[in-house]
Amino acid sequence: MAHEPTRSGPTHYRCLGVGVGPANLSLASLLHGRTDVPNLFLDRKESFSWHDGQQLPGNTLQVSLFKDLVTLADPRNPFSFLSYLHDNGRLYHFLNAQFDAVPRVEFRNYLAWASRCNKNIVFGEAVREVAFDGVFTVRTDRRTVTADNVVVGVGSEPWVPPQVQGALGPTQFHISEYLNQAKNLGGKRVVVIGGGQSGAEAFLDMISQPSKDLPRRVSWISRRGNYFPIDDSPFTNDYYMPSHAEYFFSLDRDSRQAFNERHILTSDGISESTLRDIYQRAYLHRFVEGNVDLVGLYPNREVTDVSTGLYGGWQVTARHNDDREAVELFEADVVIWATGFRSTQMDFLDPIADRLERDGDELRIDEDYAVHWDGPDDRRIFVQNAARGQRGLADPNLSLNAWRSQRIADRLGKVSSNDQLPSFIEWSTKMGARAGRDT
Repeated sequence: MAHEPTRSGPTHYRCLGVGVGPANLSLASLLHGRTDVPNLFLDRKESFSWHDGQQLPGNTLQVSLFKDLVTLADPRNPFSFLSYLHDNGRLYHFLNAQFDAVPRVEFRNYLAWASRCNKNIVFGEAVREVAFDGVFTVRTDRRTVTADNVVVGVGSEPWVPPQVQGALGPTQFHISEYLNQAKNLGGKRVVVIGGGQSGAEAFLDMISQPSKDLPRRVSWISRRGNYFPIDDSPFTNDYYMPSHAEYFFSLDRDSRQAFNERHILTSDGISESTLRDIYQRAYLHRFVEGNVDLVGLYPNREVTDVSTGLYGGWQVTARHNDDREAVELFEADVVIWATGFRSTQMDFLDPIADRLERDGDELRIDEDYAVHWDGPDDRRIFVQNAARGQRGLADPNLSLNAWRSQRIADRLGKVSSNDQLPSFIEWSTKMGARAGRDT
C-alpha cells in the first residue's frame, strides 16, 4: 500500500526525489536510515508499478539477480533481493527452483516490497513545480516543501511514431498495454512492430495460446536485419561496469553516439531462450500441427504507414531495407507497437529550465549525475536514467543502477565509497613513443 504524506513531518530535506521507479528506489534504499541525509521521494502513481502491462508468465530478467537495488553498491543493505526472499520466507524455495534467470514478475514484486518498506516513499502525490531561491521549493498537488537537492528519476514513457498517436486504442496500442489490450485475439490478424525483447515476448505469447485462442495470423516486423540475440558474453558485459561508464563519459559526443549505435544488441537484443522458444513453436505449428499460416516473420523492413484497412481493421505499409522501391502491405485486425520508450518530459523543472545546461536532447551532467547549472555548488539537480547519450547503454539498464545511486548518495552525504576494481580491459589509450623519436 502507498505511504500517506506526513503533513506534520519535516518541510525541508537534504534530498527530495521526484519519481519512484527502480532508479530512485535504489537511491531511497541506500539513503534509508541515513540521518545525515533527510530524504523524501514522491511519485504521482497511486502505488508502485514496473512494466505491469508486460508481466507475461514465463518472462525473465536479462540481468543477474545481483543487479538489484543495492547489492553491487552495498551488499549488506536490507533492501537487497536476497533480503526480500528471506523476509518473505521463500529463500530456500527460490534456491530449489533453480531458475536460469529471475522471473520478471518476482523482481517486480521485490521492487514493490522495497517501496512498501521505506517510510520515506510517498505515492499518490504529484510534483507540479520545482523553483529555486536559495533552496529548491517543490510544490506538489498536496503541499510545498523545500530541499537542498532534487533527484529526478521519472523514468521513461511508451513511444510510438507521432503519426499514429491519435489512432491508438483497443485495436492499435503500445506493448506496455499488452496485458490489458491483447484479449480475444482468437481468429484475428495481428501485426507486431519492433524486433526487441518486448516484441519477441508478445509474439511468443500469441503463438503459444491454446488452439481455440490462437490468432489467425501473427506477423512480426522488425527494422533489424534479423531477430538478433542479446550479446551477454563476459567481455561485452564489461560495458556495464563502472570503469567503462567512466571511460564512456570522457568521450566526445560523436564517439558516444557511434558506440551506442554499434553496440545496441548488448542492451536491446532478445534472450536466446525466447528465440529458441519462438523457433520451436513455429516448427510445431508448421510441420506438426499443419498450421502453416499462423507465423509470419518479416525482419529487415521499416513500417512507413498504418492506415484504415479497405475492409476494416488496419493496413500496415512496410518497405524492405534492401529494396527501397518495394512496398509490402499487411492487413491487420490488431497492431501492437513494440517500439520502446523515451525519457519522460520534466515539465516540473520549467521554472528553472533556462538555468540548466543541455547536451543535445539531454540535461548536461557531471561525473556524479548532477546537472550543470548557474546555481550554487551545494544545491543540485541530479538526474537518473536520463543520460544515455552521456553515460551509455548502461544508463537505463539495471546493471549500474546501484552504482549510480551510490555516486549520488556519496555526493549528498559528502563521503566517498570504495570503488570496485577496474575492468581487465584497458579502455583508455596508453600514450606510446612518438614516431621518429630518438632513443
